[in-house]
Amino acid sequence: MFTGIITDIGTLVELEQAGDLRARIQTGYDTNGIDLGASIASDGVCLTVISLGEDWYDVQISAETVSKTNLNDWSVGKRVNLERALKVGDELGGHIVSGHVDGVAEVVAMRDEGDSTRVTLRAPADLARFIAPKGSVALNGTSLTVNEVDGCDFGINFIPHTKDVTTWGSVQIGDRINLEIDTLARYVARLAEAG
Repeated sequence: MFTGIITDIGTLVELEQAGDLRARIQTGYDTNGIDLGASIASDGVCLTVISLGEDWYDVQISAETVSKTNLNDWSVGKRVNLERALKVGDELGGHIVSGHVDGVAEVVAMRDEGDSTRVTLRAPADLARFIAPKGSVALNGTSLTVNEVDGCDFGINFIPHTKDVTTWGSVQIGDRINLEIDTLARYVARLAEAG
């Protein structure tokens, strides 16, 4: 489990397709404190550490995970949002995030509002019903509050701090973004369907 509060920005330094996709991610984390088998959310995708070096870790990514996320867009040099798994007693500053991406949203519009940036994203139709104004979503692993919803489109406001400490400062129209809907929204919808 994660909180959606990004604690590092990693850089993809190697990608290899050999059966599954294998990625090496350079990090500012102290890798001496990371165990093999640990879970680290990388752009919101819960991935298992399979190898470690001084300032990097490797993950192996199944074809299923690649097909449900934007990891197929990854290339060497890309920067990715990172978050270590939640520990008992850690502050829950965002919302409960599983690292199991539900689908991919697309950035369809951007505009500056003061020092902040309003980003409009388009969710897949089957996921849009779970997104509500003032609700939470995880986008590339970042816990964010939804401002408005119009059909499949929804808006997020990024303050300067968020743009500085995540990869959101370099987002562009057309970018494909990993979307994890709020678990509570999923359960509420399921209860409403059950009547």
